[in-house]
Amino acid sequence: MNDQDTMSASGELITVIIGAQRFAIDIQLVREIRGWTTSTPLPNAPDYVLGVINLRGAVLPVLNLAARLGLPASAAGPSSVVIVVDLVGRTVGLLVDAVSDIINVGEGEIQPAPVIGAAASKGLARGMITTDEGIITLIDMSGILPTVAQEAA
Repeated sequence: MNDQDTMSASGELITVIIGAQRFAIDIQLVREIRGWTTSTPLPNAPDYVLGVINLRGAVLPVLNLAARLGLPASAAGPSSVVIVVDLVGRTVGLLVDAVSDIINVGEGEIQPAPVIGAAASKGLARGMITTDEGIITLIDMSGILPTVAQEAA
């Protein structure tokens, strides 16, 4: 992460809870927040794809964000939340346990994410934000949807 990345990451972020961890998403990508609705499974979909739901007449794929991040998959239930985001021209839903807060992050408050672990998870953590309540991982949303090369592997 260079200084330009840090500058572009400053602004408002929405924080979500997955398990016992807090993550942040650029609020400009968020279109709406909805309660959980049972999804229709998709055949041969990756394990992090829960299925699709009807969003005002449009078919919306829903990803289990915990599973996509390499964490134990969140159990979808009545208290779960789907965050509808625009990613690279595609609208998708992200299942999380709860929405926590909206925070303002200034330039220089985001530290680079440590580079360790599997190549599959590389790029999903854009940076780390330290707060009095603990560390929040800023998710690089451009890596959430797999590329064609990743899907073929």
